Amino acid sequence: MTTSVPDPYVEFDGRPATEEDLRIPAFAGYGHFTAMQVRDRTVRGLTLHMDRLDSANRELFGAPLEGERVRELIGHALDGAGARDASVRVHGYHPPGSTSTVTMVTVREPARADGTPRSLMSVPFSRSVPHIKRPGEFGQIYYGQQAGRAGFDEALLTSPGGMVTEGSITNIGFWDGTSVAWPDAPALTGITMALLEQGLARTGRHSVRRGVTLEEVGAYRAAFVTNSQGIAPVHRIDDIAFAVDEDLMELLARVYEDTPREPV
Repeated sequence: MTTSVPDPYVEFDGRPATEEDLRIPAFAGYGHFTAMQVRDRTVRGLTLHMDRLDSANRELFGAPLEGERVRELIGHALDGAGARDASVRVHGYHPPGSTSTVTMVTVREPARADGTPRSLMSVPFSRSVPHIKRPGEFGQIYYGQQAGRAGFDEALLTSPGGMVTEGSITNIGFWDGTSVAWPDAPALTGITMALLEQGLARTGRHSVRRGVTLEEVGAYRAAFVTNSQGIAPVHRIDDIAFAVDEDLMELLARVYEDTPREPV
């Protein structure tokens, strides 16, 4: 981004944010969002992001959020920030008195997972309405910070009975030596996770949904996490160590990199 543009650069409905606009996320935070990495004005899984926003908007506010309009708003915000590579978030709000969805687009510097193996601390927390991605989830932030203070990289969320659901800011996948297993539990279906499911199927390596408890994670050969920044191996969950399966990580990276990009 150009040095004269603030980071983050923020637009509301296609115009630079005003102080009044910023009151919306500050005081009327009920809403939803999606997060993506833009490279050379293209995004992997852009259609999935548009579908996520539209579905959440219909569920929360009873109205569609038209994908082509959102593409235009993203492009306009990138122009305003002077950026071709960026971390972009698109938020949908419906503040009191509004007759339609207010769309906020934020543009920050690009980010990418560096592939460093991650450590996860299990916590007894699962999100309500987990299929909707929304800002300001107290439990995720709280337990994520608790994990960090305990020397871990991230929290691993679990439901009653120790069922693994998702990471505090990631999806988690396990490798049994034959297939990738995603926890069959209420969780957000991340865009990177969905792209890997589709890509693995194209290569003939179908992934599966399977219930996974904390007692069972040690039976898997490897684990990894995904989010909008990419994919990283897991080397520890609590006191259970995992070897980094380089062949698996190369496969996942190849599948992800082969996903076509869509222009914004």
